[in-house]
Amino acid sequence: MKQVRRREVIRTGTTVEQMVRAIADMIVTGALLPGEKLDEISLASRFEVSRTPVREALRELGAMGLVGREPNRSAVVTNVTGTYLHSMFEAMAELEGICARLSAERMTVDERRALELEHRGSMRLVHAGAEEEYAAHNTEFHTRLYRGAHNDHVFEMVTQTRARLAPFRRAQFRLPGRLAKSYEEHDQIVTAIIRADTVAAGQAAYSHVAIVSDASSVFAAAGE
Repeated sequence: MKQVRRREVIRTGTTVEQMVRAIADMIVTGALLPGEKLDEISLASRFEVSRTPVREALRELGAMGLVGREPNRSAVVTNVTGTYLHSMFEAMAELEGICARLSAERMTVDERRALELEHRGSMRLVHAGAEEEYAAHNTEFHTRLYRGAHNDHVFEMVTQTRARLAPFRRAQFRLPGRLAKSYEEHDQIVTAIIRADTVAAGQAAYSHVAIVSDASSVFAAAGE
Protein backbone atom coordinates (compact mmCIF):
# COMPACT_ATOMS: atom_id res chain seq x y z
CA MET A 1 0.00 0.00 0.00
CA LYS A 2 2.83 2.38 0.89
CA GLN A 3 4.62 1.67 -2.39
CA VAL A 4 1.56 2.64 -4.44
CA ARG A 5 1.17 5.83 -2.46
CA ARG A 6 4.84 6.75 -2.98
CA ARG A 7 4.58 6.38 -6.73
CA GLU A 8 1.52 8.64 -6.78
CA VAL A 9 3.33 11.34 -4.80
CA ILE A 10 6.34 11.25 -7.13
CA ARG A 11 4.08 11.45 -10.16
CA THR A 12 2.19 14.43 -8.73
CA GLY A 13 5.37 16.18 -7.65
CA THR A 14 7.43 16.41 -4.47
CA THR A 15 10.34 18.59 -5.52
CA VAL A 16 9.99 22.30 -6.24
CA GLU A 17 10.49 21.66 -9.95
CA GLN A 18 7.81 18.95 -10.01
CA MET A 19 5.37 21.12 -8.08
CA VAL A 20 5.93 24.06 -10.41
CA ARG A 21 5.23 21.83 -13.39
CA ALA A 22 2.15 20.21 -11.85
CA ILE A 23 0.56 23.49 -10.70
CA ALA A 24 1.46 25.27 -13.95
CA ASP A 25 -0.17 22.51 -16.00
CA MET A 26 -3.34 22.77 -13.90
CA ILE A 27 -3.44 26.53 -14.47
CA VAL A 28 -2.84 26.31 -18.21
CA THR A 29 -5.43 23.59 -18.77
CA GLY A 30 -8.07 25.31 -16.64
CA ALA A 31 -8.09 22.91 -13.69
CA LEU A 32 -7.18 26.01 -11.66
CA LEU A 33 -9.01 29.15 -12.75
CA PRO A 34 -7.94 32.83 -12.68
CA GLY A 35 -8.58 34.35 -9.26
CA GLU A 36 -8.49 30.99 -7.49
CA LYS A 37 -6.51 31.04 -4.24
CA LEU A 38 -3.47 28.80 -3.81
CA ASP A 39 -3.31 28.01 -0.11
CA GLU A 40 0.15 26.97 1.10
CA ILE A 41 -1.16 24.53 3.71
CA SER A 42 -3.46 22.78 1.25
CA LEU A 43 -0.71 22.52 -1.37
CA ALA A 44 1.78 21.22 1.21
CA SER A 45 -0.71 18.53 2.19
CA ARG A 46 -1.47 17.64 -1.43
CA PHE A 47 2.18 17.19 -2.37
CA GLU A 48 3.22 15.86 1.04
CA VAL A 49 5.94 18.43 1.60
CA SER A 50 6.60 21.26 4.03
CA ARG A 51 5.47 24.81 3.31
CA THR A 52 9.01 25.92 2.43
CA PRO A 53 9.19 24.21 -1.01
CA VAL A 54 5.58 25.28 -1.64
CA ARG A 55 6.58 28.93 -1.14
CA GLU A 56 9.50 28.46 -3.54
CA ALA A 57 7.22 26.85 -6.13
CA LEU A 58 4.75 29.74 -5.84
CA ARG A 59 7.60 32.22 -6.19
CA GLU A 60 8.71 30.54 -9.43
CA LEU A 61 5.15 30.45 -10.71
CA GLY A 62 4.94 34.16 -9.96
CA ALA A 63 8.08 34.77 -12.02
CA MET A 64 6.40 32.87 -14.86
CA GLY A 65 3.40 35.20 -14.67
CA LEU A 66 0.98 32.43 -13.69
CA VAL A 67 0.53 33.38 -10.04
CA GLY A 68 0.10 36.74 -8.35
CA ARG A 69 0.58 37.63 -4.72
CA GLU A 70 0.04 40.73 -2.61
CA PRO A 71 1.72 41.25 0.79
CA ASN A 72 0.06 39.26 3.61
CA ARG A 73 -2.38 37.60 1.19
CA SER A 74 -2.69 34.17 -0.38
CA ALA A 75 -1.28 33.58 -3.84
CA VAL A 76 -3.89 33.57 -6.60
CA VAL A 77 -3.97 32.29 -10.16
CA THR A 78 -3.51 35.15 -12.61
CA ASN A 79 -5.20 35.57 -15.95
CA VAL A 80 -2.67 35.14 -18.77
CA THR A 81 -4.32 36.97 -21.65
CA GLY A 82 -3.96 35.87 -25.23
CA THR A 83 -2.36 39.22 -26.08
CA TYR A 84 0.40 38.85 -23.49
CA LEU A 85 0.99 35.22 -24.41
CA HIS A 86 1.29 36.20 -28.06
CA SER A 87 3.89 38.85 -27.20
CA MET A 88 6.01 36.26 -25.39
CA PHE A 89 5.75 33.78 -28.26
CA GLU A 90 6.61 36.55 -30.71
CA ALA A 91 9.85 37.18 -28.84
CA MET A 92 10.49 33.44 -28.60
CA ALA A 93 10.09 33.00 -32.36
CA GLU A 94 12.70 35.66 -33.03
CA LEU A 95 15.14 34.15 -30.54
CA GLU A 96 14.70 30.61 -31.84
CA GLY A 97 15.15 31.85 -35.38
CA ILE A 98 18.48 33.38 -34.34
CA CYS A 99 19.54 30.15 -32.62
CA ALA A 100 18.69 28.00 -35.63
CA ARG A 101 20.46 30.34 -38.02
CA LEU A 102 23.60 30.40 -35.88
CA SER A 103 23.43 26.64 -35.35
CA ALA A 104 23.37 26.08 -39.11
CA GLU A 105 26.51 28.18 -39.29
CA ARG A 106 28.38 27.13 -36.15
CA MET A 107 27.40 23.61 -35.08
CA THR A 108 30.20 21.08 -35.18
CA VAL A 109 29.87 17.86 -37.18
CA ASP A 110 29.27 15.93 -33.95
CA GLU A 111 26.61 18.38 -32.78
CA ARG A 112 24.75 18.12 -36.09
CA ARG A 113 24.91 14.34 -35.96
CA ALA A 114 23.62 14.25 -32.35
CA LEU A 115 20.76 16.60 -33.21
CA GLU A 116 19.74 14.48 -36.19
CA LEU A 117 19.96 11.18 -34.31
CA GLU A 118 17.89 12.48 -31.41
CA HIS A 119 15.32 13.87 -33.81
CA ARG A 120 15.01 10.61 -35.78
CA GLY A 121 14.72 8.65 -32.54
CA SER A 122 11.72 10.72 -31.44
CA MET A 123 9.57 9.19 -34.17
CA ARG A 124 8.91 6.21 -31.91
CA LEU A 125 7.38 8.58 -29.37
CA VAL A 126 5.12 10.03 -32.05
CA HIS A 127 3.97 6.56 -33.09
CA ALA A 128 3.34 5.63 -29.46
CA GLY A 129 1.45 8.85 -28.74
CA ALA A 130 3.76 9.37 -25.76
CA GLU A 131 2.95 12.98 -24.90
CA GLU A 132 5.01 13.30 -21.71
CA GLU A 133 8.05 11.62 -23.20
CA TYR A 134 7.82 13.69 -26.37
CA ALA A 135 7.53 16.87 -24.30
CA ALA A 136 10.79 15.91 -22.55
CA HIS A 137 12.41 15.20 -25.92
CA ASN A 138 11.16 18.54 -27.22
CA THR A 139 12.91 20.37 -24.39
CA GLU A 140 16.17 18.55 -25.12
CA PHE A 141 15.84 19.15 -28.86
CA HIS A 142 15.47 22.90 -28.43
CA THR A 143 18.28 23.02 -25.85
CA ARG A 144 20.61 21.47 -28.43
CA LEU A 145 19.49 24.14 -30.85
CA TYR A 146 20.24 26.90 -28.35
CA ARG A 147 23.66 25.50 -27.44
CA GLY A 148 24.50 24.96 -31.09
CA ALA A 149 24.35 28.72 -31.61
CA HIS A 150 27.51 29.04 -29.50
CA ASN A 151 26.42 32.40 -28.10
CA ASP A 152 26.13 32.54 -24.30
CA HIS A 153 24.06 35.73 -24.19
CA VAL A 154 21.49 34.45 -26.67
CA PHE A 155 21.38 31.15 -24.77
CA GLU A 156 20.58 32.99 -21.54
CA MET A 157 17.80 35.05 -23.12
CA VAL A 158 16.16 32.17 -24.94
CA THR A 159 16.19 29.81 -21.95
CA GLN A 160 14.66 32.48 -19.70
CA THR A 161 11.88 33.11 -22.21
CA ARG A 162 11.32 29.38 -22.67
CA ALA A 163 10.93 28.92 -18.92
CA ARG A 164 8.01 31.36 -18.86
CA LEU A 165 6.35 29.64 -21.81
CA ALA A 166 7.08 26.06 -20.72
CA PRO A 167 3.56 25.21 -19.44
CA PHE A 168 1.97 26.40 -22.68
CA ARG A 169 4.52 24.62 -24.83
CA ARG A 170 3.82 21.37 -22.97
CA ALA A 171 0.05 21.85 -23.27
CA GLN A 172 0.19 21.89 -27.08
CA PHE A 173 0.93 18.15 -27.11
CA ARG A 174 -2.54 17.45 -25.73
CA LEU A 175 -4.02 18.60 -29.04
CA PRO A 176 -4.90 15.83 -31.54
CA GLY A 177 -2.18 15.21 -34.12
CA ARG A 178 0.20 17.74 -32.58
CA LEU A 179 3.05 15.25 -31.99
CA ALA A 180 3.29 14.33 -35.66
CA LYS A 181 3.13 17.95 -36.76
CA SER A 182 5.81 18.93 -34.27
CA TYR A 183 8.04 16.17 -35.63
CA GLU A 184 7.58 17.45 -39.19
CA GLU A 185 8.42 20.99 -38.10
CA HIS A 186 11.55 19.77 -36.31
CA ASP A 187 12.49 17.85 -39.43
CA GLN A 188 12.57 21.04 -41.47
CA ILE A 189 14.84 22.69 -38.91
CA VAL A 190 17.20 19.70 -38.74
CA THR A 191 17.40 19.35 -42.51
CA ALA A 192 18.35 23.00 -42.90
CA ILE A 193 20.99 22.80 -40.16
CA ILE A 194 22.54 19.65 -41.63
CA ARG A 195 22.80 21.48 -44.95
CA ALA A 196 24.23 24.57 -43.24
CA ASP A 197 21.39 26.58 -44.78
CA THR A 198 21.21 29.50 -42.36
CA VAL A 199 18.25 31.23 -44.00
CA ALA A 200 16.10 28.11 -44.18
CA ALA A 201 17.00 27.10 -40.62
CA GLY A 202 16.03 30.49 -39.23
CA GLN A 203 12.76 30.55 -41.15
CA ALA A 204 11.86 26.99 -40.14
CA ALA A 205 12.50 27.69 -36.45
CA TYR A 206 10.55 30.94 -36.54
CA SER A 207 7.59 29.26 -38.24
CA HIS A 208 7.71 26.37 -35.77
CA VAL A 209 7.34 28.67 -32.77
CA ALA A 210 4.59 30.64 -34.53
CA ILE A 211 2.65 27.39 -35.00
CA VAL A 212 3.25 26.46 -31.36
CA SER A 213 1.90 29.86 -30.38
CA ASP A 214 -1.31 29.25 -32.32
CA ALA A 215 -1.71 25.81 -30.76
CA SER A 216 -1.06 27.11 -27.23
CA SER A 217 -3.46 30.03 -27.62
CA VAL A 218 -6.29 27.52 -27.31
CA PHE A 219 -5.46 27.14 -23.64
CA ALA A 220 -5.04 30.87 -23.01
CA ALA A 221 -8.42 31.55 -24.61
CA ALA A 222 -10.02 28.94 -22.38
CA GLY A 223 -8.89 30.85 -19.30
CA GLU A 224 -10.13 34.25 -20.40
